[in-house]
Amino acid sequence: METGAITGYIDVAQIALYVFWLFFAGLVFYLRREDKREGYPLVTERAGVRLDGFPRPPAPKTYLLPHGGTVTAPRVDPPQPSFDAVPLAGWPGAPLQPIGNAMLAGTGPAAYALRAEVPDLTETGETRIVPLRLIPDHYLDEESPDPRGMTAVGADGVAGGVVTDVWIDRVELVVRYFEVALSAGPSVLLSAPMARIDTAANAVRVQSILGAQFADVPLLANPDQVTLREEDQVQAYYGGGQLYATASRLEPLL
Repeated sequence: METGAITGYIDVAQIALYVFWLFFAGLVFYLRREDKREGYPLVTERAGVRLDGFPRPPAPKTYLLPHGGTVTAPRVDPPQPSFDAVPLAGWPGAPLQPIGNAMLAGTGPAAYALRAEVPDLTETGETRIVPLRLIPDHYLDEESPDPRGMTAVGADGVAGGVVTDVWIDRVELVVRYFEVALSAGPSVLLSAPMARIDTAANAVRVQSILGAQFADVPLLANPDQVTLREEDQVQAYYGGGQLYATASRLEPLL
């Protein structure tokens, strides 16, 4: 028998290797269960079928949220929200065809997540995305164009409203939204990444929607703050316009 061997067939190195294999298999099993705390069971159109997969989701665990409150995961999610679309075929998972205003249908490029109806907060508990009118200690760089007072113009060259304020991210110190006052009705938000400032024409141009479509941008419950869900809804509206704003955008490029 060789020196260091427990038997003639198994030595310490083999035992260490087998222990590592067992530990690694257990780690993979544990992580695979933990990543099922969100999104399981999978949504299915087949009645009475529960899609958990293997392994099944773990037992519920309660987490403390950074700004107060708790959340339990996995949890029983509410039913899927109603959306204005119909399946194109009778089999489960068939593509959905929007009906009515496709930019508000909640499907395709206009889909959004059901995030919490609370604003995003900083580490100190302050509202993260706010209009400049509420934070006088913040201001736009003097060397950058100030869009306030400029006309918001759609892809068709038609004016949709006037930019009255700028909403900034107090953590990253970047502009997130332009506030646009409509000619008739309340103000709406314009996603800054979807817009281009044209100083020569004194305009803020948007290619994703038409001028008249500013009137249908989802409104805010509170004119001085935007919730996480409202952010998704606003972004989804402009994202949906990339495809649905005009009939020609649904056609092939060539």
